[in-house]
Amino acid sequence: MTTSAPVQTESLPVALPAPDAIMDRAAGENFPVASRLLPRRQRDHLLAIYGFARLVDEAGDEAAGDRDALLDFIERELDRVFAGQPRHPLMRSLAATVRARDLPRAPLEALIEANRQDQRVRAYETFAELEAYCALSANPVGRLVLHVLAEPTPRRVALSDRICTALQLTEHWQDIAEDLGRGRIYVPSEDLRRFGCSPADLADRPAPDRVRELLRFEVTRAREILEAGAPLVGSLGGRPRIAVAAFVAGGRTALTAIERSGYDVSYGAPRASRRTRIVALVPALMRARGGSG
Repeated sequence: MTTSAPVQTESLPVALPAPDAIMDRAAGENFPVASRLLPRRQRDHLLAIYGFARLVDEAGDEAAGDRDALLDFIERELDRVFAGQPRHPLMRSLAATVRARDLPRAPLEALIEANRQDQRVRAYETFAELEAYCALSANPVGRLVLHVLAEPTPRRVALSDRICTALQLTEHWQDIAEDLGRGRIYVPSEDLRRFGCSPADLADRPAPDRVRELLRFEVTRAREILEAGAPLVGSLGGRPRIAVAAFVAGGRTALTAIERSGYDVSYGAPRASRRTRIVALVPALMRARGGSG
């Protein structure tokens, strides 16, 4: 008599942080990840999306060892989200949200691909190249959020992409010093040349005038992109409108924090206080424009 081989289950990589440690990062974001104004079910879905996105970022940015192997593991877990049973607790939470909200797979795969790109690409020649990276690393999150909060119409998706690109750029400009420590430069090379800067200048403390002028340019452009997406707020109603307004307000206050630092981020990321973000929420709602989507 023959016996079937035992089913092999994949163990969790020890290099990945504990789920609680990953979710604790939510408090340090520029915007509220899951507003308490939202119904509990929507908050849980947003936290599940955040947990996945942060898990992928931890694998691609912070983990020791073979990061490509960790990203491969997460992709196999994603396979199990859509056909099977994932093993990682954060992936199990994502699976529940995928089923409840019928989330598409493509945006989730894009986040993994963005972190694979981070393993290969250390600098960007043009702003267009950086925007293409944001289309992988940031815009998919907004598209997933729309599936939780509202109908993801083409217009809403386009506006969401603008907001998410701006938020990603804002984080890059806050974290120039941190990214340099990882061997990455997100400031486009064409912009460095335009302002007479070298990559080494970005590490100078305090930042020289030419670097401050460069960052003024990048912050102004990021704000223009953010404002181009802000009409998304007006296309929503009820609590989702407040939640998305909070994302926009978070981006505005983060950019203002860089401005108030004199465009010197060499000593660390300037960040707005929680009170400042709350105060900024009111004008974000009042300035909202747009139709039904």
